[in-house]
Amino acid sequence: MRVLVVGSGGREHALIKKIKQSPRVDYIACCPGNGGIAYDAECFNVGATDIDGVVQLAKEIKADFVVVAPDDPLVMGMVDALHQEGFATFGPDAKAAIIEGSKVFSKNLMLQYGIPTAEYKVFDNPSEVIDYITAKNEFPTVIKADGLALGKGVIIPETLEEAIAGVKEIMEDKIFGASGNQVVVEEFLTGPEVSVLAFTDGKCVKPMVSSMDHKRALDGDKGLNTGGMGTVSPNPYYTDAVAQECMDKIFLPTVQAMNAEGRTFKGCLYFGLMITPKGPKVIEYNCRFGDPETQVVLPRLKTDIMDIFEAINNETLSDLPIEWDDRACACVIMASGGYPKAYPKGLAITGLTAGDLDGVTVYHAGTKRDGEQLVTAGGRVLGVTALGDTLQEALDKAYDGVEKIHFDGAHFRRDIGQRALAAK
Repeated sequence: MRVLVVGSGGREHALIKKIKQSPRVDYIACCPGNGGIAYDAECFNVGATDIDGVVQLAKEIKADFVVVAPDDPLVMGMVDALHQEGFATFGPDAKAAIIEGSKVFSKNLMLQYGIPTAEYKVFDNPSEVIDYITAKNEFPTVIKADGLALGKGVIIPETLEEAIAGVKEIMEDKIFGASGNQVVVEEFLTGPEVSVLAFTDGKCVKPMVSSMDHKRALDGDKGLNTGGMGTVSPNPYYTDAVAQECMDKIFLPTVQAMNAEGRTFKGCLYFGLMITPKGPKVIEYNCRFGDPETQVVLPRLKTDIMDIFEAINNETLSDLPIEWDDRACACVIMASGGYPKAYPKGLAITGLTAGDLDGVTVYHAGTKRDGEQLVTAGGRVLGVTALGDTLQEALDKAYDGVEKIHFDGAHFRRDIGQRALAAK
């Protein structure tokens, strides 16, 4: 098979490395890819949101299967365009991808179909938001931009002043563009967070192994929200009992709700969950593999990923047993100094081969080639990942890999996985 993967980050590198393990695949292309992905796939300079360009590239390379990984092209309808040209794909069409593309849609869906989530209200007028938050006077509170915002469209103000400043940034300054035309204000939920990615063909749901993300930039869950500074799998808070409750009250009802709305979801449905004192509730849905959750979930997948992708495409997922490695996995993100705000680019990266020698896999997120040298080209640069018989062993291996890799100003959290270890 000839496979095309759309995207350019660590998630895509993890997907490509897993696809590469399939004996059925003899050629992988990626667009646009990055410096590290170029060692595992042929990269083409076609943007991830260039729908016409991707369709044309799929034709030129005679792709048998196209994997659309990022949220933007899915919400924009890339899968629809590929289907029209007869390509087998992995990823939801635009009608289904709205589950991530609009927070307002997803919250209303949960309300209508009785799927547990935080209480909320929707606003399109900034002064009305402030009036509502002032009157409620409950902090912290949660304010979300309606549309896509690179995983950063959520603020959690601790005071009224912070709330006013956040509403101004999202709705008036439009730091996330049109995504901030509407906002959702939610109650602040407490409890352990769990990320569960699930394969679904619109009929059956097969959850993957659980993971725990670390969103804040600094140790101790301090600092700004990021796209994710590291992950571990499994998540100790996701017990068998919690998993069953999630399947009965959240996973299956969500897929059934989407079917009822004429928006059948086929692909990877991401459930961001909070295990509250009143049971699991949905914080957010994503219409694709999470980043960096994918970097700890896919290394544990034993079943051929192309078999899964084809079963979803053919709506035969219920017939396919999916097997998982019992070992733990840990990923530590090495980010550019200054991330998630301004950061330098073009800094030389050294020690990457040393990182590979110790059973460590380095997934490239923000790198590019400068001649023979790999240099930084993004905020999150590398995901240093390792499997271990225990979570501590996986973490030790991953951090050993981090210590061998260098670029100026490299920033990483030193407490990835500590909450998970403390829970055991």
